[in-house]
Amino acid sequence: MYALISSVVLGIITMFLGIRELKRWLLPAVITGLVITFGLNLLEWNRNTVYYNGMMTVDNFSVAFNAVLIFTALLVFIFARDYYRSVERPLEDIYSLMLFALAGALVMTSFSNIAMLFIGIEILSISMYILAGSKKFDLASNEAAMKYFLTGSFATCFLLFGIALVYGSSASFDLNKIADYALQNSSHLPSYFRTGILLIMIGLSFKLAVAPFHFWAPDVYHGSPTLITAYMSTVVKTAGIAAFYKLFITCFHNAGSLWSYTLMIFAALTIITGNLAGIFQDNMKRMLAYSSISHAGYMLLGILSTNSMSAGALLLYSASYSVVTIAAFGIIILVREVRHNDDIDTFNGLARTNPYMAFTLTVAMLSLTGIPPLAGFTAKYYIFSAAMQEGHVWLVVLALLGSAVSAVYYFKPVIAMYMKEGSWPMVPVTPSYRVQLIAITILTLVLGIVPGLLLII
Repeated sequence: MYALISSVVLGIITMFLGIRELKRWLLPAVITGLVITFGLNLLEWNRNTVYYNGMMTVDNFSVAFNAVLIFTALLVFIFARDYYRSVERPLEDIYSLMLFALAGALVMTSFSNIAMLFIGIEILSISMYILAGSKKFDLASNEAAMKYFLTGSFATCFLLFGIALVYGSSASFDLNKIADYALQNSSHLPSYFRTGILLIMIGLSFKLAVAPFHFWAPDVYHGSPTLITAYMSTVVKTAGIAAFYKLFITCFHNAGSLWSYTLMIFAALTIITGNLAGIFQDNMKRMLAYSSISHAGYMLLGILSTNSMSAGALLLYSASYSVVTIAAFGIIILVREVRHNDDIDTFNGLARTNPYMAFTLTVAMLSLTGIPPLAGFTAKYYIFSAAMQEGHVWLVVLALLGSAVSAVYYFKPVIAMYMKEGSWPMVPVTPSYRVQLIAITILTLVLGIVPGLLLII
């Protein structure tokens, strides 16, 4: 709760700094505030405190995922200075919306009432709809915002209708009471309760870009400002998977057979669709969009695994995926600024002009593929192990095949940087930006070698 209040207060302070036209204080204030928010969040470890008449519960699960969310947002904001370097106007609207989106994400990890989950999703979603179109004079950004808004609103209808059906049958929004209702009526659950679970699953699957509800992601990722795409693919994804896990494991666990088979199909479709479609992409942002889709499929394996490993495996996976994805987008930001393009061919010969950047992007691509000893390999190992313990052997085999196929498109930029000639000039990199890239690369190695740092819930 401390972290939630801190993020909201920080967003309000950011708006007031913009009103005073104190642009140079905006980013330092935001970064300092996020560091403080991260510390306040850790203060609630092992406290298991209930707020708002039981509508929110801050336990170790929420504190751990909140830490990943806040740290991820901090990484994105660190890259914001260079991304918005040429923008002269104050950026309080963009920064405050990103902070309010973070507040919505924090609610999504701490809810113990479905109504509170809905509020968190809408706070996050509405902020992201606006941010996707924040590049006002770019038609691609406007298109991305419209597509994101329309598909997101459509998904919200499914989610809200499902919540209404679940409430209509159980007479409660409280997760524990709904779980008790499902247990007591496990042999004769009404059809509208089953339908409600399915509709909620569809609504959350839209938010996570899970196949077959993934069609919005490539265009939205491609058209949105690159920094916002990085935020969307990490913070939004982590919040969505944490909410999905908490809702279905806590609330609908006693009705597992009703949704687990459907989720297996969704996971298989997502892994297949994301990896096969990724092969045919020639643009880095669209390729990373399909990468995000495929990784959503891998994360669903953690939800299907109800053993003691699943929560920690999902936490490690979310953190690892977020760090390496931000590293990849950090390189795209620099290259696009100088070469005015983010097609894969734009990266030709980058290893000769900017070896540090090429190395960072290579590490990120190898980690997303799942090459040891990087973070992506360790995260996949634990989440696949959790799924194996639950007997989902065929899904794990499919996920392994998907990871092998993903090497085809993840290695495209690596081949372009090291094996192709390019006529592009050197991309200028500030010393601070280079330090940030090196730090993220080291963090990718650390998470791969010492995963126990996050296997704590």
